[in-house]
Amino acid sequence: MTRRTRRLGVCVLATVALTASGAAAAQAATVITMSGSTSVAPLAALLAKQYVKTHKNVKFKLAQGGSDVGVADVAAGRVTIGNSSRDPKATDPGGIFFNKVAKDAICIVTNSKNTVGDLSQQTIQGIFSGKIASWSDVPGASASGPINLVVRTAASGTQDAFQKIFMGDAKVASSASQKASNGLVQQSVQSDPNAVGYVSLDFINGTHVASYKGVACNLRNAKSGEYGGVRNFWMVTRGRATGATSSFISWVQNSSAAQKIVGLHWVPLK
Repeated sequence: MTRRTRRLGVCVLATVALTASGAAAAQAATVITMSGSTSVAPLAALLAKQYVKTHKNVKFKLAQGGSDVGVADVAAGRVTIGNSSRDPKATDPGGIFFNKVAKDAICIVTNSKNTVGDLSQQTIQGIFSGKIASWSDVPGASASGPINLVVRTAASGTQDAFQKIFMGDAKVASSASQKASNGLVQQSVQSDPNAVGYVSLDFINGTHVASYKGVACNLRNAKSGEYGGVRNFWMVTRGRATGATSSFISWVQNSSAAQKIVGLHWVPLK
């Protein structure tokens, strides 16, 4: 499997429609619609593609937009599943249910020409709050000049998790360039020698990945629990899932086939 699914555009519809042949079968198929997290989207696409191989009467439609969009969409009944890479909030709409499906590492990334070594939480907070504004003030940085911050928008689950895990009470500088997807952060960091951002582990290709508190951000360390920047992936439903949606989520959570897919780039539940 490759990283091709990460390029799904924000709010661009992608359809997995491997159903039984014939017009009658297509009409009878159950359609599970999903929107939300750009971090969860690559995993959701892989899972859906595998699921339809053995469930010919189901097809999927997948859109993105950010975790908050997915939560709002499912609460309003616009989609069957809202994909979220952030934990439940007290401000979330009532009547929705968070189904945990995997875990994921958030990595701090710089341009490949700026091989920053280990970053402490204090240094990360200083950089992203704007208190540390020059790479000359960052130990181990090979770049010089101003630090260009690349972050996610407020609707992002990755932003929410980054704030909780890395920033605590410190606030991200208002001067930071906000991007609507992991892929856009990745591209910005790849093209700017002075940039720094944070992305889901599946989006580190072409960047330099800094270690955090002495631990490298990689799949092995995320699975072992050594890496501290790990968050949950959720599939959110309107109430507890029923019917075909319940069967799909149960398959994701419990089947060895699904958890094997999760284990490719993410942290399985089991």
